[in-house]
Amino acid sequence: MMYRLGDPPNYEPDAEDSIAALAKAANVSPAEYAYDTMLAGELIYMPFLGYANGDLEAIREMMTHDRAIFGLSDGGAHCGLVCDASMPTFLLTYWVRDREKGERFPIEWIVEKQTRRTAEFYGMHDRGVIAPGMKADLNVIDYEALHIHGPKMVWDLPGNGNRLIQEIDGYRYTVKSGEVTYEEGQPTGAMPGSLVRGPQPAPNA
Repeated sequence: MMYRLGDPPNYEPDAEDSIAALAKAANVSPAEYAYDTMLAGELIYMPFLGYANGDLEAIREMMTHDRAIFGLSDGGAHCGLVCDASMPTFLLTYWVRDREKGERFPIEWIVEKQTRRTAEFYGMHDRGVIAPGMKADLNVIDYEALHIHGPKMVWDLPGNGNRLIQEIDGYRYTVKSGEVTYEEGQPTGAMPGSLVRGPQPAPNA
């Protein structure tokens, strides 16, 4: 259940791609192959939940449940071990555009799940759709260019703390409350966001 992650990352590898299988083919121990992989600067992927059958079909079944809400965060608790920030883009790229080992999802279904459905579940009735009076929170995306790079470690937290990040290409503009906060992946300096305390009413409520 350990694999070379690669760049772009392969999150649905086959059994023959495992460290154990590759080590056997190279006539070395799995530990030796794993160490050589990491010494070469590659990361090792170990899907420890939902991958018992060697694919993401169990995850897909959970995603289709009526009560499933798409969102993930450890609040920084494991930022040196996992990188959750790429999840929204992974839904758009892999589950809509790139998956080959099983059925994909329609893009409008994934977008609606990540916007309106999630906002409504958390009581954020002032966002999640494009409509008069709602928050103008938008992403302008070059969909064909949307690409997730492999994770990498950086040491930019207080006290020289480390965290994993994943850079992404394809987001042209990020707009928050009508202001462009990121352009071509770079911050513009605009910071119109504010602390949200509890559910938010709809504009006309």
